Amino acid sequence: MQQSSKSNTANMSASVLMINGDGIMLSVDGHDYFLSYNRVPWMRDASINNVLNVRKSGRNAIEWPALEIDLEIESLKHPERYPLVIKRNPLDIVATL
Repeated sequence: MQQSSKSNTANMSASVLMINGDGIMLSVDGHDYFLSYNRVPWMRDASINNVLNVRKSGRNAIEWPALEIDLEIESLKHPERYPLVIKRNPLDIVATL
């Protein structure tokens, strides 16, 4: 028996399940992932409201629009394949005098 699907994007979703001192627990397409602040240390200082505002960005990524952050879902599934710590460029932050 073939199961019908209303849409390929109908079940695509991303949400934050938990935020604690060590990182963020995410649910993406029904799978749970822990994103450690060791991998994305600059997210530790993001506002809770901005962290909660996560969404799918196409089929293979998630994004935090207010934080201008995009992550490949593959990096959540297999963090060992992505050993580098994500760092922000100092030029991303422009101080006003």
